[in-house]
Amino acid sequence: MYRVWNYLSEYSLLLILGALLALGWANIDYDSYHHFVEYPLWDHAPIGYLHDGYRTLTLHYLVNDLLMAMFFAIAGKEVWEAIALKDGSLRGKKALTPLIATSGGMFGPIAVYLGLALLMGTDTYQAVANGWAIPTATDIAFSYLIGRLIFGAGHPAVGFLLLLAIADDAAGLIILAVFYPSGELAPEWLLLSLAAAVVVFFAFNSIPRRLDRHKQHRPNSTWMREKLGVWPYVIAGCLSWYGFMRAGIHPALGLLPIVPTIPHADRAFGIFAEAERHLTDLLNTLEHAMKGPVEVVLLFFGLANAGVLFNAVGDATWLVLAGLLVGKPLGIFIMGWIAAKPMGLGLPKGMGLPDLLVLGFVAAIGFTVSLFIASVAFDPGQVQDAAKMGALLSFGAAIVAFGAAAIFKIEKISGNDD
Repeated sequence: MYRVWNYLSEYSLLLILGALLALGWANIDYDSYHHFVEYPLWDHAPIGYLHDGYRTLTLHYLVNDLLMAMFFAIAGKEVWEAIALKDGSLRGKKALTPLIATSGGMFGPIAVYLGLALLMGTDTYQAVANGWAIPTATDIAFSYLIGRLIFGAGHPAVGFLLLLAIADDAAGLIILAVFYPSGELAPEWLLLSLAAAVVVFFAFNSIPRRLDRHKQHRPNSTWMREKLGVWPYVIAGCLSWYGFMRAGIHPALGLLPIVPTIPHADRAFGIFAEAERHLTDLLNTLEHAMKGPVEVVLLFFGLANAGVLFNAVGDATWLVLAGLLVGKPLGIFIMGWIAAKPMGLGLPKGMGLPDLLVLGFVAAIGFTVSLFIASVAFDPGQVQDAAKMGALLSFGAAIVAFGAAAIFKIEKISGNDD
């Protein structure tokens, strides 16, 4: 995924464009906007929202449930490499402090969100409680951009932020899978996803590599790559996605079981690393091929999900913002301090506790994943729109982060690519 500047221009700016178009359209003609988003592309379809015993494929379902699977597959690839590869960024002692800080960045927002909801009364709590996961998200691209602007590319806090954001993504994927089912649970359908992953891994990855042991030219693996390419994994991905949909688990996560089965490089250079563009293993090749489609998907994701009225601000808006702007920085700081000081794990050399607090504000930009969770946590209506407004307004965390950096006199450390 190359450098952050390319990533933002190719991915996130299109997402912002889609969100701005949605906001403008919804506030000019709310009815026509929702007619567009919920337009039935195919009645009695094999996939889609289930109503009265049959499924309807709408534009919203196509974007959120089907096409966003590619976005989460890319996120899953980064998480898997960070955990599974020998030099993965979430392995070893170096990752312990960021991982512990991440736990604070998850539980802090939940505690603030639900605690304040309780104080608002039973009716409010019951209306908004299911949105507890919305403020746990960190938008990795925008947070990384703000982190670089505040700390500079050479500051150790930037690497700490990346580790935290990747771990946050991993936790977010688990939360989506476990706590936000897309329908009535039918876990037996997960056997289809498991079978697809097992078959494609052994038949097209593991067995050819075993047969190629001590053979310099790797004839079996080469034949698989040249003759079959990505198609076995594409077919397995479709089967896995369908298994997730029928199992009642959000199908946008349906490609995740296939990601670890794809032949990959022995090492990862890390998200936003320039060297990533030179990796030619099948996993990175497939990721590069998905770049263009995902650009368009994120444009439509913003368009299909950010269309809320400006007067939609409500209790859920303030709860989401409080969870992100108060709960996440405090949670990251407290748990990071516990890991660094009482537990003796320390912080990266050159990084202090003020940096950790400012970093917590940077990580409070929820946006993409917060918007996604808001769309699945609530049914369409006033509460969902209010929660989405909170996700959109979480960009305000960048202003708070710059203010905190000025107060604590954070010293910017430039890197070679600034």
